[in-house]
Amino acid sequence: MTTNSLAAIMALAYGAALIVSALGLFSQGKTLARIGLGLLVLAFLVNTWAIAGRWLEAGHPPFKTLYETLIFYPWCVALVTFALIGLHRLYFLVPFAGGVSLIGLAYALYRPEAEITNIPPALQSGWFIPHVVTYFVSYAALFASFALAVLALAQPWWVNRKKAAKAKPQTAQVDFELFAHQATVFGVCALTLGLVMGAIWGKVAWGDYWSWDPKENWALVSWLAYMIYLHLRLVAGWRGQKAMWILVLAFAAVVFTYLGINLLPSAAGSLHAYQ
Repeated sequence: MTTNSLAAIMALAYGAALIVSALGLFSQGKTLARIGLGLLVLAFLVNTWAIAGRWLEAGHPPFKTLYETLIFYPWCVALVTFALIGLHRLYFLVPFAGGVSLIGLAYALYRPEAEITNIPPALQSGWFIPHVVTYFVSYAALFASFALAVLALAQPWWVNRKKAAKAKPQTAQVDFELFAHQATVFGVCALTLGLVMGAIWGKVAWGDYWSWDPKENWALVSWLAYMIYLHLRLVAGWRGQKAMWILVLAFAAVVFTYLGINLLPSAAGSLHAYQ
């Protein structure tokens, strides 16, 4: 089965996880929540199959092109979601994981890629896999912090709505802000590690730790955005809603670093720009 066919199956499974888990969230149905999680597990298994098959077919890690990363990112998002569910029972993340995965895969299917792209000599390094995997795990964790920040911002409205309907709000006792912060700390640690590994790799491959490549610059912007959050959170009056809005805006920098770089004229000659 081709990667494109598997991507279509994955999109259906992630989409089903989104719909079923969202229905479970709004109806506070535990059965629907479990089914949604099961569908996410199914999508993750198909996703693993697609990555492994592409890797075996190409003979190298399938992380070079935008298409390949759009297959890999949902896998990372699902993995981080499973970890947070296992640690904190945050089933609320399942519809978010299904939604972002469906969007990415829909774009991948809109621009399918049949041919395998060879990795240029400069990227044939032992740093390639740990650098890329660390970055995408950080992007997945920061997406989780974004989703939890959105839930924290929506929580007062949701609780008041349920109280008005004389129903017990499922989210009333969940400290989404704390969980968003914890996910951010992990994501920033992974982002920092990926940044350091990239600099070391640049020194080995090109003789410079930093070349002011547009991708490198925006990776730094993303890192600084989260540093602003971590520092302001220690300032009186900046916790709560203000901090959550910073997380939402900081994730916009991550999205641009990942998907928006190709829009810049200066990205034409960049090795970091996805093909």
